[in-house]
Amino acid sequence: FPLATLSVNVLGALIAGFVVTAFFSRGLMPGALQLFILVGFLGGFTTFSAFSVESLRLLQSGEIFMAMANILLNVVGSLLAVMLGAYVAAKFMVD
Repeated sequence: FPLATLSVNVLGALIAGFVVTAFFSRGLMPGALQLFILVGFLGGFTTFSAFSVESLRLLQSGEIFMAMANILLNVVGSLLAVMLGAYVAAKFMVD
């Protein structure tokens, strides 16, 4: 099971949720820096292409349950992580 890719994707989503809520939505960073952090750094850190290839390989090898688990955990786990990051930033960041 591609646990390393899942971990990186969920962690990247957690960081993205925090950073977007703590800094971007408050106008504390210029647009170019926001793009660099979100698309450049976090986009390079997370691994959507690796996730896609690993899911395809699992499907091709007949491991349907593992492939579906991988897809579900990456998508749902990342969505929950980005929401958690946003929540933590909103709750604990002082204006």
